[in-house]
Amino acid sequence: MDNIRAPAATGGAIMKLFGTDGIRGAVNEPPMTADVILKVAMAAAQYLQENTQLASSSQHRHTVVIGKDTRLSGYMLESALTSGFVSMGVDVMLLGPLPTPAVAMLTRTLRAHLGVMISASHNPFEDNGIKFFDAQGFKLNGQSEKYIEELSYKNNFSLAKAKDFGKARRVDDALGRYNEFVKSSFPKGMRLDGLKIVVDCANGAAYKVAPQVLWELGADVIAIGNAPNGVNINLDCGATHTSALQQAVLEHQANIGIALDGDADRLIAVDENGHVLDGDQIMALIAKLWHEQDLLKGNGIVATHMSNLGLERYLSCKGLQLYRSNIGDKHVLEMMQLKGCNVGGEQSGHIILSDYTTTGDGLLAALQVLALMVATNMPASAIGNTFEPVPQILRNIRTKHAINLNDDRIRLVIDDAKMRLDQFGKLLVRQSGTEPLIRIMAQGDDATLLNDVINTITGTISELDVA
Repeated sequence: MDNIRAPAATGGAIMKLFGTDGIRGAVNEPPMTADVILKVAMAAAQYLQENTQLASSSQHRHTVVIGKDTRLSGYMLESALTSGFVSMGVDVMLLGPLPTPAVAMLTRTLRAHLGVMISASHNPFEDNGIKFFDAQGFKLNGQSEKYIEELSYKNNFSLAKAKDFGKARRVDDALGRYNEFVKSSFPKGMRLDGLKIVVDCANGAAYKVAPQVLWELGADVIAIGNAPNGVNINLDCGATHTSALQQAVLEHQANIGIALDGDADRLIAVDENGHVLDGDQIMALIAKLWHEQDLLKGNGIVATHMSNLGLERYLSCKGLQLYRSNIGDKHVLEMMQLKGCNVGGEQSGHIILSDYTTTGDGLLAALQVLALMVATNMPASAIGNTFEPVPQILRNIRTKHAINLNDDRIRLVIDDAKMRLDQFGKLLVRQSGTEPLIRIMAQGDDATLLNDVINTITGTISELDVA
């Protein structure tokens, strides 16, 4: 079967559905309502039919796989998506609760034409979202997303005749398929026997598979955040709230703690002393391991503009490059492909290991960290502090009104701030793709200067945000 071809975008202004990572928002508020998602599914089905050719000798119809995390609203959105696809004559395979990277992998291995993940990632349960994957397991590009938006708002679909309706069925062995896939990434012959691991599943999509994989590889597993009830996903647990994991590691005298987020595409680790290892430290660990094994490609790794300068300096000392991309794992992957790298990710814990997968995978990345612990017979604290991070300050400013970051007054203070930081620091000011926030990040060797720079920019934004 041919790959999906990105169509040319058509003219005309429409409401924007897709943000930096699919469609996301508060449930039962546009765009996360059943009627909107129904139309999005119908539009995605028409997009498939227009741009994907079935092999002439094949009896298979256009097929979509749908996975979800553990949010209560997942039932509603799963039904809306299924109805939309089936009404257009597209078959649906329902995976149930599974990590986002599992949906990407199963889209490819089940030879589906499209994959859909229902999740709002690390957001609270009141939010939900959908992400689309193409037949090869890559997130749809912006041009394809825009085309689906346009189709959904035109609301002029070629509905299937009754005899041509699609069919929906459950894939009973989806979790087992992903389990074996993840374990296959662990070095052959290596085991986790003797390691005590606490895994925080964020009451999310990996609540079954993560403890199972670690136990089958030989570890003594203590699972927390593994009792989802539909409303406790990411609630004081997981990769964005590590306090419970840190406490559990110390209480159980574990060798390491692993925190995933709601859809398990992020990883944050905690060493045996309760010290947090973020995505930058984890990328440094994997880069070190793979470089020593002559497995690292592209003479470096890809990270975003948010990653710490300490990581860049560490890699430079090793003769390696840090290529920086825009924020978002989709942009990280694009840069990885451009530079020929096989390791990339974000400070927040999205780690992409392209030798194995097409998107961030927290569990797969965790196995690489554990492999280094086993290979060196060293504690997590010894291998975890790979580099000394420079001071880094993050501040989110919630605004009442839309703020134009290209306004002359803002541009002036931002340019002045960059000049003050010069080569000893970095500054990033951006609008959130999912919330009415302006995010400011400053990093460098002088924490006092960083605070002064951020306060000046914050003050200017506040002056512009007056009704």
